Amino acid sequence: MARKTKSIREMRAEVEAAEAQGKTAKKAPKAKKEKVAKEPKPKKVAAKKTTRRKVAKEARMKAYWGVFTQGWKRVAMFEYADKKSAEKKATDLVASSKAHHFVQLVKEAIDE
Repeated sequence: MARKTKSIREMRAEVEAAEAQGKTAKKAPKAKKEKVAKEPKPKKVAAKKTTRRKVAKEARMKAYWGVFTQGWKRVAMFEYADKKSAEKKATDLVASSKAHHFVQLVKEAIDE
């Protein structure tokens, strides 16, 4: 069963009556106490661990000229300095097979 709660006025009257008699039956509600300032403890700083990150090797690349079909199939490869011969090969293939061929720059990784 539920109990009837006391009102704040009734509780305050009881406290004042007890103080008047010299008896403190209950502590004063939420009495503010003086706070004593505590000295903050110095924080311990952990030494950071040095970590080594793996340095990615940069792959060396070499440029070539490639002769390709419309379907991106590589027909021939030429050194970068031989662009004229790559273009000549592409024009010869166009003339002989009636299919379009083109020259495209190709970069490939060098294995050392």
